[in-house]
Amino acid sequence: MVARRLIPAPDEEEDNPDAWLVTYSDAVTLLMAFFIMLVSFSKIDIPIYEQVKAGILDQLGKHGDKAKEQSPIALLKVDLQDVVFALQADQAVAIGTDSRGVVMELDSSAFFRPGSTDIREAAIPILFNMAKTLMAPRYEPFVVEIEGHTDDDPISTARFPSNWELSAGRASAVVRLFMTQGLAGDKMKAVGYGETRPKLPNRNADGAPIPENQAINRRVVVRIAPMSLEERDAYFERRSREEIAAGTFAGERTPPPEAPIPLPTR
Repeated sequence: MVARRLIPAPDEEEDNPDAWLVTYSDAVTLLMAFFIMLVSFSKIDIPIYEQVKAGILDQLGKHGDKAKEQSPIALLKVDLQDVVFALQADQAVAIGTDSRGVVMELDSSAFFRPGSTDIREAAIPILFNMAKTLMAPRYEPFVVEIEGHTDDDPISTARFPSNWELSAGRASAVVRLFMTQGLAGDKMKAVGYGETRPKLPNRNADGAPIPENQAINRRVVVRIAPMSLEERDAYFERRSREEIAAGTFAGERTPPPEAPIPLPTR
């Protein structure tokens, strides 16, 4: 028997060995589009992100100094807590974090006279020291939003026709006080919510007021969060223009790397 060499026909030739790359690139493109979609829908929890980052760096041993591992938000929270405890105001001020940054809740009855935007004298040192803390260079690229909240008891005076004016006036009073200490007004905002955002029900099922809950709902909330990249650029550009106009410009500015008076009880 004579062996014959089989020569494949042109349509029977072996496939291109690199053809799998086409399928692979298609899969990678689809995955990239999928993750871009996820990111576009997501909301980054900044405090949790920074805690995870600090934990990873700690495990990798990249920072030996514990203080260096703390994020700006964590440092700010500690600094503000130190102010509160030093002035024995921990019964009137609660400090925590949310998805954006640090949140301080000020008890309105401890900081303001009833039905008024007048800040109590005993509360002024607390606000002064808070402002001084926020003036630190590492907290310069932070925005400060101050919210006023009331209970649902109506108010009707010549100065405050409703709780809207009262809540907005209290928030504005804190902003003005912070500005007297040198905190930039263009990175602060005052908002009044009246009685529209209670923490607890103001009344029971029968419509009777719950005084304890109403006292908690009367509050001023100070939210401090890092600026977005756009806000940082705009903020430092404004600062540079102001320094140029004042003749104190020292070069392009860039963001930085990073006695007890008891308050009255409720």
